[in-house]
Amino acid sequence: MIRRLLIILEMIKFEHTLFALPFALIAALVAVHGLPTWPQLGWLLLAMVGARSSAMTFNRIADQEIDRRNPRTAKRALPAGLVSRGAAWIFMLVTAGLLVLAAAQLNRLALWLSPVALAVVWGYSFTKRFTRLSHLVLGLALGIAPSAAWIALTGTLPLPPMVLTLAVIAWTAGFDIIYACQDVDFDRQVGLHSLPAKLGVGAALRISSLLHVLAFALLVTFGLLAKLSIGYCAALLPVAVLLIVQHRIVRPNDLSRANAAFFTANGAISLLLLLGAAIDVLGHLLRH
Repeated sequence: MIRRLLIILEMIKFEHTLFALPFALIAALVAVHGLPTWPQLGWLLLAMVGARSSAMTFNRIADQEIDRRNPRTAKRALPAGLVSRGAAWIFMLVTAGLLVLAAAQLNRLALWLSPVALAVVWGYSFTKRFTRLSHLVLGLALGIAPSAAWIALTGTLPLPPMVLTLAVIAWTAGFDIIYACQDVDFDRQVGLHSLPAKLGVGAALRISSLLHVLAFALLVTFGLLAKLSIGYCAALLPVAVLLIVQHRIVRPNDLSRANAAFFTANGAISLLLLLGAAIDVLGHLLRH
C-alpha cells in the first residue's frame, strides 16, 4: 500500500503543490495581518493539499488514454499500469474529502464554496479538448488559492486577494503555454486545442511573455494594495529576473530546457514572493 501511495504521489507530481501553496500562505498572512492560528494554518494546508492532489489525480484519470498515446507521457503510472484506475479513483475521492473536511473546519462560506473549487480544479482536465483557453483555466485552478485562503480565514473577499488571483492566473497560463510547446505535434495529431498547437510555438511563446508581463504588473499592484513594503519589493526583483530567464532559455527551435523553465524557475518565484511577504507582515508585528 505504501508503494502504491508513493507511485500515486509521483504520478501527480506532489512536489508541484509548491506552485499554489505559497500564494495561499501570502494571502493568509496579509488577511489576518500576521500569523493565522495553528488550527487555521493546519486546516488551510490540508485543504490546499487535498484540492491539488484530487485535481491532479482526476487529471491523470481523465487523460489516461491521451497519456498512453503520447510518447512523452506514456510511462506515467496509469498508462504504464503501475497503479490501477480504481486506486486512483479512491485517492482522488479521499483527497477531495480532505478539502471538504478542512473547509468545514474553517468557516461555513468556505464549506459552501468547496464544491465550486472542486468543479474548477476537476473541470480543467477537459478544457484542452475544446478550447485554446485551457491554459487560463489551469491558471484559475491555481489562482483561486489566495482568494480561497482569504475567504477561509475572514469570510470575505476584498480586492487584494482578487488581484493576487489574477496575477496567479496570468503567471500560470504563461508557464503552462511554455510547457505545452513540448507536445505541439502530438496535440495537432490528436486534435487537442493547446495554444502552441493552434498558433505555433513562436506565437505561443510571445503570448506567454505578455502574460508574464501582466502577471508581474498584477503582483506589483497586489503589493501596493496589501501595503507590503521592503521585503516584498526586494522579492520582486529576482522574480522579474526569473520570469525573463525562463523566456530566454526556451526558444521555438530549442525546447530542451522547458522543464527547467516550468518547475525550477516558477517554484522559486512562488517561494520568493512568500518570503518577501512574510518578512513584511511578520516584521511589522515585531516592530509593534
